[in-house]
Amino acid sequence: MFIDRAKIRIQGGHGGNGVTAFRREKFVPRGGPSGGEGGRGGDVWIVADSSLNTLLHLRYNPEHIAERGRHGEGSNRSGREGEDLTVRVPVGTQIFDSVSGEPLQDLAVDGFRWRAAKGGRGGFGNSHFATSTNRAPRYHQSGSEGEEFELQLELKLLADVGLVGFPNAGKSTLISTVSAAKPKIADYPFTTLEPHLGVVDLGDFRTFVMADIPGLIEGAHTGAGLGDRFLRHIERTKLLLHLVDVSSFSGREPVNDYLAVNRELRAYNPDLASRPQMVVATKIDALDDPERLESLKQQVATEGIPFYAISSVTNKGTKELVAAIAVQLDELTEAARQAEPIEFAL
Repeated sequence: MFIDRAKIRIQGGHGGNGVTAFRREKFVPRGGPSGGEGGRGGDVWIVADSSLNTLLHLRYNPEHIAERGRHGEGSNRSGREGEDLTVRVPVGTQIFDSVSGEPLQDLAVDGFRWRAAKGGRGGFGNSHFATSTNRAPRYHQSGSEGEEFELQLELKLLADVGLVGFPNAGKSTLISTVSAAKPKIADYPFTTLEPHLGVVDLGDFRTFVMADIPGLIEGAHTGAGLGDRFLRHIERTKLLLHLVDVSSFSGREPVNDYLAVNRELRAYNPDLASRPQMVVATKIDALDDPERLESLKQQVATEGIPFYAISSVTNKGTKELVAAIAVQLDELTEAARQAEPIEFAL
């Protein structure tokens, strides 16, 4: 099961208490205070783990509390520190304060560690308070409580290419054709109910990752269909692949579908609507009216967007499309590299 949202409660371990104790040894008169300090509580760390791809393990395990520190003992023995607690999440998880909604951290790199809650400080024993005028203090300090927070976790998948389009536009068929991903494919709308990732092999040890999300319909930003809640999974992509069904079986006009999806992208996030895009006419093996394909091609040409026509069932045009995507990704990567500021060592 794919879960991309979860709410958890985390708490650092409480610090151990100090202790009031005095030396009681033969031949040591007035031995004095010997109460040790309590150990500090463990911290809670959240770590990005590339072996995970869902927040399912946190949906049913929302409480995460680090170990508390041990109390101090006599003979000036300090308590043991509490063990840190590690909470593993998929790479691409964003963390928000569940009350204020304030963004706290974005774990976009594998292995990145973030201390989400500090453990409490251990309390001092009575030996800490001994002075020249107070040689036998009969009090100690309690340990402090660990930090406690309620966090909202949201997963944004990391991919190079994001597939968008109306339901049944052929997104799942395409990703299953060009990669090893096996999403559900059927002849009814909203077959895809959760995002899927597929790794496309270009040969020579070169790959790119493609993300397939549930289809959009007009009004998705207001909750129509499955809404736009899955669009955040393509916010990190470099390139959008906009698939449009040009066959007559959809009962819709390809140009209207194309414009409607772009409106939904713009309503969700204007930056996403301006992301580099390639338009792909799908199901040309079932094309019975060439005018449907031509009208879409002309509309896309006026906007200066690359256009391709494919059939994922017969593999017509898919190899050319994958090659064009690879070239486009290389160009975007090079442009991003050149745009990075150059740092000079002093």
